[in-house]
Amino acid sequence: MATETTSSNAERKMLAEAGYADPAINYYLEKKYMGQIENADQVSEKIGSCGDIMKVYLKVDENEIIDDVRYEITGCAGAISAAMAAVDLVKGRTLDEAMEINDGNVFRVLENIPEKKHHCIQLAVKTMHLGIEELKSRKN
Repeated sequence: MATETTSSNAERKMLAEAGYADPAINYYLEKKYMGQIENADQVSEKIGSCGDIMKVYLKVDENEIIDDVRYEITGCAGAISAAMAAVDLVKGRTLDEAMEINDGNVFRVLENIPEKKHHCIQLAVKTMHLGIEELKSRKN
């Protein structure tokens, strides 16, 4: 247990020194929305300009309110923290409301990530929007 704490403290320090704010670091370390949703209503995947891969799983209720969202990500701390923040912004919202979430909303939740990682925020938002668009087009 002490080794795990020392490891996460070292990781936290490195991320802070790289320009990540505490909320972004916490999202990365906790990874609370990582994984799959069995019987998801929609699974969509997008590859970023940097090669990061994001897959989003959406579960919605009969009123098109987002019940659950999970991401699978092969990417950096910026990609993971951005995706986790995006989930907090859309859970409990309608699909239409979730489509209004933008890069600026996610950046404000994260407070700060290194400038060269801002494309990660775009990838998280675009992947979420893609999932919602594909889900809506399949339902129509």
